[in-house]
Amino acid sequence: MFRFFNRVRTVVSSELNSMLNKAEDPSKMLDQYILDMEKDIAEVEAAVAKQLANDKLLKKQYDESAELVAKREEQAMKALESGDEDLARRVLEDKNKQQSQRDSLKEAHDEAARLSEELKEKLREMKDEFRDMNMKKDSLKARSESAKARSKVNESMSTIGSSGAKGGFSRMEEKVMRQEAEADASGELRSANKSLDDELAALDRSSGVDDELAALKAKLNQKSE
Repeated sequence: MFRFFNRVRTVVSSELNSMLNKAEDPSKMLDQYILDMEKDIAEVEAAVAKQLANDKLLKKQYDESAELVAKREEQAMKALESGDEDLARRVLEDKNKQQSQRDSLKEAHDEAARLSEELKEKLREMKDEFRDMNMKKDSLKARSESAKARSKVNESMSTIGSSGAKGGFSRMEEKVMRQEAEADASGELRSANKSLDDELAALDRSSGVDDELAALKAKLNQKSE
């Protein structure tokens, strides 16, 4: 169980870039690690609670046994005071049995108390590590989002700078400039054609006047004759 926390330390300290490279989502992975840690802590808490209950039970049994040993000694003393040595002997024999059981319970309780303290210390360490990991989680998630944003921007800039949008804009700019040049050339041609037509029309008008003038001169000459 505690090996899991060692693995989490490694993930937090060195595996963020590895997760990105493997196309894993660090935000989701970190949330899952936190959930796994919470589950492990809950299991250890349950184990510690059982151990503490066992510790208390052994302590109670030891105290009762110790009281019985003391009681048997008092009873043996009373039996001797009353002159009943045989009863005193039997009471002392039972006292020795109870004392042996008391010593066994004392040993079991001491071991249970030691294990309880060890488990409680492990649980405290796990909770401390969990708090640290939970605090680092938000920072790592923010770093992951920043890294993804930078990658997206760099990818977009690469697309714009290659044959993507920027290249398309350049082609469209060239096309518009070509259209403008064609429009200018067409206008110039139209202007040239218009000037030529105007000159021809003026020439036609001038020829008509000359013809009329010649006719008038001819009439005038006829009258003079």
